[in-house]
Amino acid sequence: MSSPVDEALLRSLTPGVLGILVRRGADFAAAEDAVQDALVEAVRGWPEDPPRDPKGWLVTVAWRKFLDATRADTARRRREGLVEEEPRPGPAPAVDDTLQLYFLCAHPSLTPSSAVALTLRAVGGLTTRQIAQAYLVPEATMAQRISRAKRTVSGVRFDRPGDVATVLRVLYLVFNEGYSGDVDLAAEAIRLTRRLAAVIDHPEVAGLLALMLLHHARRAGRTAPDGSLVPLAEQDRGRWDTELIAEGVEILQAALARDRLGEYQAQAAVAALHADAPTAEETDWVQIVEWYDELARLTDSPVVRLNRAVAVGEADGPRAGLAALADLTGSSPGPAAGGHGRRLPRATAAAAYLHERAGDLATAARLYADAAREAPNLPERDYLTRQAARLNTRRRG
Repeated sequence: MSSPVDEALLRSLTPGVLGILVRRGADFAAAEDAVQDALVEAVRGWPEDPPRDPKGWLVTVAWRKFLDATRADTARRRREGLVEEEPRPGPAPAVDDTLQLYFLCAHPSLTPSSAVALTLRAVGGLTTRQIAQAYLVPEATMAQRISRAKRTVSGVRFDRPGDVATVLRVLYLVFNEGYSGDVDLAAEAIRLTRRLAAVIDHPEVAGLLALMLLHHARRAGRTAPDGSLVPLAEQDRGRWDTELIAEGVEILQAALARDRLGEYQAQAAVAALHADAPTAEETDWVQIVEWYDELARLTDSPVVRLNRAVAVGEADGPRAGLAALADLTGSSPGPAAGGHGRRLPRATAAAAYLHERAGDLATAARLYADAAREAPNLPERDYLTRQAARLNTRRRG
């Protein structure tokens, strides 16, 4: 009886095969289509007749698919030089083009959503259907997005250096999508970041990997059995993954030792301090404020300054936190931050929390209700609504 094809193996081989075709002269869009066709044949044929060299097999079949498509398209005569001689079958070249694929898929000309989709398809090896399910959009919509992205990068030279910061931003976006459908995007982002760390020696790559591991380690504690949101202070820390925490801390310490601090290392340091605290009450908030100060210098992000205000409220008391929040939002929670005319997400919820800590239950209840109306997702909205109801009940009692 034949065994099913190893999908994890196929996904791991995808970027290397794609890179070889592009290096041989295929444009990105045509090469990616040919690789997908080869993967379909592998799924059909490998269970009955598995190849001795899976990558070499995929390269050979994908290149033939590309040549067949090129020969059939007479309008693309500029590729006739490629058709003249087909490489002999044999072991796949040892060159690893994975890093260049990361750079290509995170090209600055792509929108963030297109860069994420293309990375998941070309580097991650996910199908269009899987990506569409993960982002809760129709498969046809995702297919169009990926197709446009492939056309955009098809003319980009494959040997140009890329921007590591852009690649990391794309991977961070993938991680923050979390989980939906049959694809765990947080786990996928970790897998892709591990692969990136294996081919590039960069402290911020290590910092992002550490950050992902430390956040992912707390995943089991973030929701109650009924699916409701559990805030960090109330989580059962016995459900946290101590092995992931240990790995994340070790990776972070090695990155920090190189004395090239970046935003992902600083964020990971904050996450490590939360993970290191046996209880919420034992959290080292003073050191967390110091790391947020570093982050603010690195990024000047309103979101960082919001998180810093909450940390100040824990370290120095809720009135100090409210003062820091007022400096950020212009004296009242929820308005435009940083002078850009956009509301700062979760500022109202932070103000509600700090007002409750300060004993002003009426203001806190009102702000929790306001924050619930602004919440970006249903679990967060339900949690904030329950907080408002809890305080109103206490006030009436």
